[in-house]
Amino acid sequence: MRNTFGHLFTLTTFGESHGAAIGGIVDGMPAGIDIDTDFIQQELNRRRPGQSSLTTSRQEGDRVELLSGVFEGKSTGCPIGFIVRNENQHSQDYENLRTLFRPSHADFTYYNKYGVRDHRGGGRTSARITISRVVGGALAKLVLQQQGITIQAYTSQVGDIALDKDYHRYDLSLTEQNAVRCPDPEKAEEMAALITRVKAEGDTIGGIITCVVKGCPVGLGEPEFDKLHASLGAAMLSINAVKGFEYGDGFDIVSRRGSEVNDHFVPRDNGSACCDGIATERIATTATNHSGGIQGGISNGEDIYFRVAFKPVATLLQEQETVDLEGNATTFTARGRHDPCVLPRAVPVVEAMAAMTILDHLLLKNSARLE
Repeated sequence: MRNTFGHLFTLTTFGESHGAAIGGIVDGMPAGIDIDTDFIQQELNRRRPGQSSLTTSRQEGDRVELLSGVFEGKSTGCPIGFIVRNENQHSQDYENLRTLFRPSHADFTYYNKYGVRDHRGGGRTSARITISRVVGGALAKLVLQQQGITIQAYTSQVGDIALDKDYHRYDLSLTEQNAVRCPDPEKAEEMAALITRVKAEGDTIGGIITCVVKGCPVGLGEPEFDKLHASLGAAMLSINAVKGFEYGDGFDIVSRRGSEVNDHFVPRDNGSACCDGIATERIATTATNHSGGIQGGISNGEDIYFRVAFKPVATLLQEQETVDLEGNATTFTARGRHDPCVLPRAVPVVEAMAAMTILDHLLLKNSARLE
């Protein structure tokens, strides 16, 4: 199993949903970065269960313990080890799943690949594993903040209730002011009502998260197999329940003409160039941004924006058909505490994966040539 993300800035994760703890090791963290533990905890609080009636009722403090790599409040450049202890497992809720394969879960594929699986809450496949990603992402954000790079994700669609795709139309600072994490208060109420209704029916629903990266410099992304949008796509598609990724105008662009969607360059007032022709500052900007801030797989200095589609949570509190370990047909009804919609708690996870991806490529860019 590959449990490590990244090239220069890496995160290796461990743990299971009903094990003793979730944890990880971050390597490649630049030295001398102020480590704001309150900020890291705040990011975890945005992801933790039990924060509203729209999420699972599992109660976990999700308190992070930094074990290494930090001295007198600053990163040392050494690996940062951390754990978050599990405190509120109800493993007995999953006993009826010991010999069954849950529909649209990883039970069947894991069992056939490894010959063994942890049936308690999905074990390693549980969304609880994203705790480690959020911690790694928080550390990456602390570095990016010093570079003037910000990352903001928000819920842009739940079911058929959707915001306009243009993020400029919204005040993204309002995102954290409601349980859905939607910057449109009226739409947020509609989304919350839909999630509540679906939850009462023992069902689930999916949606879309939009993410905007501002302040990203020109030049992030490798020219062939590690294009920036490919890395972002791989990062997002590694998140539990993600079924799709698009950046810029995405699939909408296929019905338009090149003359409509080409991003024309215009002069930038503060641009300048060295005598050898290598730009020291951005010499141009684009009149539009249909490309989503990435051209040829490399960032062009404009806002990077993308959308991530999440499927409805696979665990339903309804009777479903399945088979047991011997292939016999049977039915079951899931028990326990589950999210009717993953979107509200997935917002910080999307931000975390984006932050680690951007920082990793920033470090790769800085190693590409001697200044």
